[in-house]
Order: sequence, then C-alpha cells, then structure tokens
Amino acid sequence: MKDWVAYYDSDHSIYVNARHRDVHYARLADAMASYIPSRTAAVLDYGCGEALHADRVAAVTGRLTLAEAGPAVRGRLIERFNGNPKIAVISTDRAAGMRPQSFDMVILHSVSQYLTPEELDHKADLFHRLLQPGGLLVVGDVVPPDASALSDVWALLRFGWQDGFFCAAVLGLIRTFFSDYRQLRTKVGLTRYSEQEMAGKLAAAGFAVTRAPANLGHLATRMTFLARKMPEVVRPAAFVGI
Repeated sequence: MKDWVAYYDSDHSIYVNARHRDVHYARLADAMASYIPSRTAAVLDYGCGEALHADRVAAVTGRLTLAEAGPAVRGRLIERFNGNPKIAVISTDRAAGMRPQSFDMVILHSVSQYLTPEELDHKADLFHRLLQPGGLLVVGDVVPPDASALSDVWALLRFGWQDGFFCAAVLGLIRTFFSDYRQLRTKVGLTRYSEQEMAGKLAAAGFAVTRAPANLGHLATRMTFLARKMPEVVRPAAFVGI
C-alpha cells in the first residue's frame, strides 16, 4: 500500500489531461451522491484521492469527511475545500482513531486493489466500527480475477471518445506504457477478488452484502459492493437457578 500511496501523492500522469481528470471526478461524485441515504447523513470517503468535485457529494449530506493518506494530496484538498463548512479533510490515520458509530455511510472507492487481503480485513473491521447500525459501506472499483489491462485500455478510449479527450487518451496510453505506473503495477500488482470472495470478506466483518448493478467508475468490468452493517445481536443473559 505504501508504494501506491507514494505514487498517487507524486506528480503522476494517470490522467491523460485536465479534461480527463475533471470528468472522472465529476462522474464519480455524482455516482457517490446517488447512494447518500439522507441530507443529514455523515459520510466518510476513505482514500478519496483528489476528489475534485467532493462539493457535489457534500451538497446532499449533512457532513462529508475526506480521509487521504498522501500528505501532498491532502494539502490540496484542504486548500480546495477550506471554505466549505460541510467538508472536513483528515488523514487516514486520524480516521482510524475516530469514535465508533461516527458515520452513516463510508465509501472505499478504487482502494481495495492496492491493499493486501489482510489490510482489507482490517479496513472492513474499522468501517464496521465507524458506521451506525444499518449504515452503508460502498466498496467500488473492485478488480475481478479475469480483468485484463487491455479491458482498461478500451474503457479509457471509450471514455475519451464520449467525453472529448480521445486523442489525449491515445497519447496518454503511450506515456503510461513507459511510466512509473506500469512499472509499479508490474512489480507490486493489483489485488483481485471474485464476487464471492469480496462478499465473503465483507460478510465476515459483519455486513449484509449485495453487488451493485454497475460499478461506480467508468470501468464496467470492475465491481461495486453495497455492504449494510447488520444490527448487533444482543444475547439474553443466561438464567442461573437458585
């Protein structure tokens, strides 16, 4: 995870141009907003990245907390949303220390592939603690075992064709081939889960799990899961006879 945090906290070229970056975060914010349970909900976006349009999500919540591990990215988030009273920016370390049941909804988008299975288990336990009973955990952009880099290439080209950055997407793919991203992906790899594996992990942490009809992001081959924190079962005290 540390290698990926350092990469995304650097001056990387994962977005082919400013248009790609803006449209990506705009679409993602609108998709996230569609899951907000109420306008009073407290929401945590964990591993939020640049979150350029987090104000769109905040507009339909009571409070939005952006948790980001990279200090440079976090600094830009603080500067961007400093005037928005609904948005707080914190480190992921600080999020881990927040009081139980602080949130009605938690979003973990495009993060699971950078965690080891053990790290994901720890995050699922953390989110279970941070959520209110019945609260919603949205896990997006889960990479299935059969997903290929070629499918990501075609998805980016379609995205660029639809939203006006096709030529930049072609040039960006060439740059990516020779970039640190490709080297890091080859060296570290991405963690992949089948639908059953991800559902099983979240269920083991105390969630009732369903797969969403579509992924949050533009990569249609990836998966999004909706995990509802199940009410804790209170066992009656055993009767002790006299």
